[in-house]
Amino acid sequence: MGMKGLRDKIAVVTGGGSGIGAAICRRFAEEGTVVAILDLNGDAAEQVAAEIRASGSKAKAYTVDISVQDQVQRTIEAVEAELGPIDILVNNAGWDRAAPFLKTDKALWDKVVAINLYGPLNMHHAVLSRMAQRGRGRVVNIASDAARVGSSGESVYAFCKGGLVAFSKTIARELAKQQINVNVVCPGPTDTPLFRSFGEGEQGEKLRAALIRAIPFGRLGKPEDLAGIVVFLGSDEASFITGQVISVSGGLTMVG
Repeated sequence: MGMKGLRDKIAVVTGGGSGIGAAICRRFAEEGTVVAILDLNGDAAEQVAAEIRASGSKAKAYTVDISVQDQVQRTIEAVEAELGPIDILVNNAGWDRAAPFLKTDKALWDKVVAINLYGPLNMHHAVLSRMAQRGRGRVVNIASDAARVGSSGESVYAFCKGGLVAFSKTIARELAKQQINVNVVCPGPTDTPLFRSFGEGEQGEKLRAALIRAIPFGRLGKPEDLAGIVVFLGSDEASFITGQVISVSGGLTMVG
């Protein structure tokens, strides 16, 4: 037996074409959940969808820029028309470029905020208006430990992720009457394409080695390490859990 209440449910995962998002999509598919894989890179999303279909589960890829509200609206309409009413929303897509704040400019701020803050706002607005009418649904937002404890070189990203945590708690309160759960998962340092883009060459190796030393479990996270808690929070096992923030960090952060 898998987790309760996931078979044949419909889950939307943003940034599902790679990294943590792809691992989440595969894990939902193992539970018999129908997965809508949203990604800016449509080919990557299609590859994950094809892999899931080959394993005997249902998945469909959608190319979308989550920072553009009308694209998001159209995509969510298409998902519901083609797959059915959305039961689970996972806001996982994110982007950053490492730099100390004083070395960044407004063009970078705007891009980071558009993807990491407005992206989830667009997704919540489109999906939760439908969930609220139906009086059911679960949302899992992927933030970052940068939101909880800060992270040098990720100031504006942390600004967005801290905002996402506060927003999630507020939406959890606003939609509690409709029995919609909203929770947050914060990855610690995880070996993903985004993480690897931070550290090329010697500098990157030093950063990686320092993080591994600092993590009590002695290794970086893997995308698969995140998938279980996300799927759990999307399941009926988590029906009385809302407004919570949990870190998956090998013990690097232990937040009360």
